[in-house]
This record gives sequence, C-alpha cells and structure tokens, in this order.
Amino acid sequence: MRRPMHNLARRLRRDAKGVTALEFALTAPLLLLIMAVLIELGMAYYVQAVLIGTINAAGRASSLQSAQTTSATIDSQVTTRMKHVVPWANVTFSRQNYTDFSNVGQPEDFTDSNRNGRYDLGECFNDANGNGVWDADMGKTGLGGANDVVLYTVRVRYAPIFGFSTMLGLPSTMNASASTIMRNQPFATQTTRTVTQIC
Repeated sequence: MRRPMHNLARRLRRDAKGVTALEFALTAPLLLLIMAVLIELGMAYYVQAVLIGTINAAGRASSLQSAQTTSATIDSQVTTRMKHVVPWANVTFSRQNYTDFSNVGQPEDFTDSNRNGRYDLGECFNDANGNGVWDADMGKTGLGGANDVVLYTVRVRYAPIFGFSTMLGLPSTMNASASTIMRNQPFATQTTRTVTQIC
C-alpha cells in the first residue's frame, strides 16, 4: 500500500505539466500593472511634447496684428490639436500682458513698512495693472496692444487612461502646461500705462 503512494508522489514531483500556466497566472498581473504605468507615463510625455510644439506655433500667430481679433480662433486650433492626442482633455488658456520682458512674472512694487519682506494688507503699493489690489504678478489679463509683451499659457488636464494607475502612485488627474513669451508686432504706438500708488 505504501509502494503505490510512494510511486504517485514521485510521479507528481517529476510532472511539469501546467507549470507554465501557473507561473504566467502569478506574474501576469504585475506585468500588466507595469505596462499600464509605462503607457501612462509615455502618454504624459507625448502630451507635453505636442503641447510645446503647438504653443510655439500659436504664440507666433498670437503676436501678429491679426491676433487682436482672432485669439479665439488660435485657442480653438490649439484645442483641436490637443484633442487629437487626448480627446477627453480639458484645455484652458491664459494671457497676461506687460510693458516689457523684465516685468514678466514680477510682483507690483510696494512699501515694506514692517520690513518682513512681503506685502501685507494696508501697505502702500504701485498698482501697475489697474485692478486696485496688490498682485504677485503685475501683468494685465488679455492680449495687450502694440509692442506689449504677452505671456501665453495653455494648460491641459485629463483623466488617466487606466483608472487603477492611481494605486501605483500616479495622480488621479494628469496635468500638462506650457508657456511662451512674445512681443506683439508694433502695428501702432505702445500705450503708456499709468501706475497709481494705493495706500
């Protein structure tokens, strides 16, 4: 009786049928997760590359005199291009204009009364963009006029292709953004901006 059991055990030890299927079943989920992450990251890099190329072309078109009346058309072209890559993406635009390149992204000047290195409510400031409040960026919203410098920014937000990729540390919303800075063509005399001191 012990002999047949011993023979059966020996046969089972040597039998390799089905081992490949078992190994595949154990490793396939991990391989699929790695592939999903690689696809998501590849998509993110591709979206960023297309966005940079698109915004460079759009920035050049935006600086032309005709852009004063066609900025919505330029935005529509950028949106169409990005939707070819990510059809479910949300594409948003912003334009800030400045008198020259040195002002881009700079805060409005203020009098630091308490010398703490930052603007506090009640301190005097120079209102460069005419909105009546101190801003960390002195730019005016919009395309500006002749010879103005424009910071054109496009942001693309989209849900990942694979919803479960958040379990692997990827964000629940993928973001890409790109900016370009250009000077509007001198189709007229640049408007002088009035800076008002507010206390």
